[in-house]
Amino acid sequence: MLKFLKRELNEFRAFAVRGNVIDMAVGIIIGAAFGKIVDSLVNDVIMPPLGWLMGKVDFTNMYFTLPVDGNFTSYPSLEAAKAAGAVTINYGVFINTLISFLMVAFAVFLLIKGINKLQAAAKKDAQDAEDAAPTHKTCPKCFSEIDIRATRCPHCTTEL
Repeated sequence: MLKFLKRELNEFRAFAVRGNVIDMAVGIIIGAAFGKIVDSLVNDVIMPPLGWLMGKVDFTNMYFTLPVDGNFTSYPSLEAAKAAGAVTINYGVFINTLISFLMVAFAVFLLIKGINKLQAAAKKDAQDAEDAAPTHKTCPKCFSEIDIRATRCPHCTTEL
C-alpha cells in the first residue's frame, strides 16, 4: 500500500510541476482577479451612471416577486424581499452579470486577436528569414551552381 501511495504521489508531483499545469494555474488566478475587476467596473462605474440616465434606477434592486398563495407582496428592496423569504426573479442582477460577461468576452477577444497578430508576424518573419537564406552554392572546382545541401558536385563529382 505504501509503495502504491508513493508511486501515485510521484506521478502527481510530475504532473503538477509540468509547465502547462503551472501556466494554467497562473491563468486561472489572473482570470479570477480580472473577473473581480470587471465586476467592480460594471457595478461601481458603468451601472450607476446608466441607472441615473434611466431615471435613477438601481439595477441591483430590479426584481420581480413571485406571488405566494395568489397574493402579490411589494418590498422596498431586494434585500428586504430576501429577508422576508419571498421568491424573487432578480433580473437587475442578471443584467449586471450579463454586462460583466460581455466585457470579459470582449477583453478575451481582443487578447486573442493580439496574440494572432503576433503569431502571424512571427510566422512572416520566419518565412522571410527562410526565403532570404541561400539555397544554392558554387562548386569551387567547376563553378557550377549546385544545391546548398549537396555534399558532392553533380557536374564534376568534387567532394564538397
